[in-house]
Amino acid sequence: MSDSAVLQLAKDLIARPSLTPADCDCQQMLARRLEAAGFACESLVFGDVVNLWARRGAAQPLLVFAGHTDVVPTGPLERWDSDPFTPTERDGMLYGRGAADMKSSIAAFVVAVEEFVARHPGHQGSIGLLITADEEGPSINGTVKVCEELARRGEQLDYCIVGEPTSVGTLGDTVKNGRRGSLSGKLTIKGKQGHVAYPQLARNPIHLLAPALVDLTAHQWDAGNEYFPATTFQVSNLHSGTGATNVVPSTAVLDFNFRFSTASTPDMLKERVNAILRRHQLDYDLDWTLGGKPFLTPKGELSAALAQAIEAETGVATQLSTTGGTSDGRFIAGICPQVIEFGPINASIHQINEHIRLDTLEPLKNIYRRSLEHLLPDTA
Repeated sequence: MSDSAVLQLAKDLIARPSLTPADCDCQQMLARRLEAAGFACESLVFGDVVNLWARRGAAQPLLVFAGHTDVVPTGPLERWDSDPFTPTERDGMLYGRGAADMKSSIAAFVVAVEEFVARHPGHQGSIGLLITADEEGPSINGTVKVCEELARRGEQLDYCIVGEPTSVGTLGDTVKNGRRGSLSGKLTIKGKQGHVAYPQLARNPIHLLAPALVDLTAHQWDAGNEYFPATTFQVSNLHSGTGATNVVPSTAVLDFNFRFSTASTPDMLKERVNAILRRHQLDYDLDWTLGGKPFLTPKGELSAALAQAIEAETGVATQLSTTGGTSDGRFIAGICPQVIEFGPINASIHQINEHIRLDTLEPLKNIYRRSLEHLLPDTA
């Protein structure tokens, strides 16, 4: 693997400590390579975030590879077996922060594009790359802003492969054709503070909340559908009390989250929550935060092309999935009808000693190249 172009580029990217929202010139390095392959590259800066948009060709269809150069913090350095920003080969693995999420994917699809263009200079359509440094952070000046800018220009994306690490046990076993939405609420139940010995003179907000919380956790929000499991409601935090053991608190604050499917909408969920709270005659305030809407790409040309590429390269019959957290695919889906996420095994992402199997780098690159060959064949 020492002479592998994918391995070398992955190492070059991992060696740059691009803690979100820093990019550490990862995108400049990529732009130089892409320009040599005939891409027009531009840096789109929003706030403190740098983004790269690169395109080769002007015809449709346009197939875009999307990814992020930013990484999460390393955690305690002393717990790493090697420096997280010194890419290290050990026991058949490549170790380093971002190895799986998602600098190896970026390396694989950049080299795949280089190989594809060299072999098929007269291919149909166009190729694009959308790279951000704001995926692991608040995600407000990254892909979402680039998509808004592309929409303003009238750019039409037809297919997008996001290099998120989707594989579970073996490379190619899982691709994501959608993600659930995320809707969070901060509920403040108002009571009346008092002495625990005189409960008739107080109103305990925890006691008031308890029956409503039972109903919220037991409620079936929807049944899901062919692609999504049922929407789930989960409590993440519950705060109350003054710190004293003899005081009834005046408020209780509950943080909760919905991971919701396309079978529900944010407005539907909000109304049902409010109906339950009103039924319990609670005095409350409720603030909502929509982290992302769900998106779904039904089976079609893109999923079929990727499945064929995976099977041809690895012999694995891939499965479609919509599990996991949110991703930048939710933004791209607003301007692209077919968005699929596919990348390496995700078992070590965000962990100490993050790594990727060395023997999956070439197959990953080849799967991306085969997908290009299927969707953007040579002109007759």
